[in-house]
Formats: sequence, C-alpha cells, structure tokens
Amino acid sequence: MFSKSKINEPGPKADTAAPAPASPAPSSSSSDYKSPTPAKAKPPASILSSDLLVTGNMKTSGDVQIEGQVEGDVHAHLLTVGEGATVKGEVIGDDIVIHGRIIGRVRGLKVRLTSTARVEGDIIHKTIAIESGAHFEGSVQRQDDPLSAGGKSTKMPTAAPKGASGDADKS
Repeated sequence: MFSKSKINEPGPKADTAAPAPASPAPSSSSSDYKSPTPAKAKPPASILSSDLLVTGNMKTSGDVQIEGQVEGDVHAHLLTVGEGATVKGEVIGDDIVIHGRIIGRVRGLKVRLTSTARVEGDIIHKTIAIESGAHFEGSVQRQDDPLSAGGKSTKMPTAAPKGASGDADKS
C-alpha cells in the first residue's frame, strides 16, 4: 500500500523526471498554506544562561527559560525555572514549571513544582502539581483567574481576618 518515494533518492533516474512536474502544483498550493504558518509560528524560548544575573523586571508574551539568577519580577507565557536557577521576585505566567528556587509570589494558570523545586512564597493558581521532594513554604490559593491583579487583592484580605480572629481567641 505504501512505498518509498523515489523523488528524494540521489542519482539520475527516468522516474524522477516524471514526478517533478507534479511537485510544483502542490508547492504552489502549499505556498498558500505557508503564508499563515510564519505568522502563527512562535519564536523559540528566550534562555537566560546559568552565568547570567539579571536585575530588573522582565515581561514577554513568549516563553522564557531561566538557568541563571533574576532579581525582579518575571512575566511570561511559559516560564521554566531551571534546577540551578534562582528568582527573587514575583513570577507570573500561563504555565510555570519550577525546577529551581523562587523567593516571592507565584501566580499562574498552571503551576508545577518538580522534585527539585524550592519555593518561598505564596502560590496563586488555577491548577497546581507538586511532586514529591519539592520544598515549599507559603500558602496555596486556587483562583479562576490568578493572573488578574484585582483577583489577588480581593482574595487575600478575606483570608487574613480568619487568621486574625483565630489569633485573637488565643490571646
């Protein structure tokens, strides 16, 4: 049923000349398909190497892979924090995968702490996965829209009075 195409095989053959005219017709129609593809193709992830120290905030609609150190807030679509990486600041993204260390708040639609993750701060998420071995100090809160700044400020104060009333009873 399926056979190997002889078009790509090297060497002069009579069979290669016959299929050649058929190739331009699909390529002209495929050029119609190629024009939307470059517009939709997303660029590769930006990689911050392990010897890099970034001081300041970063914001992108693309993907970022951090292997070095960042002192500031990071906003990205897909954010991967490498095993040897450290981020001191707020981390915000649609999809966040943490292999390294974060000191600060994490806000993401999907948050994943791998077994090598070290997080010191609150996590606000829509979905979360924490692997065995991950170290986490802070609170975890689920929200339907964790990326909205308004959502976090309205949710956080409601949790504080509960703890405050519990402390008042102990005194």
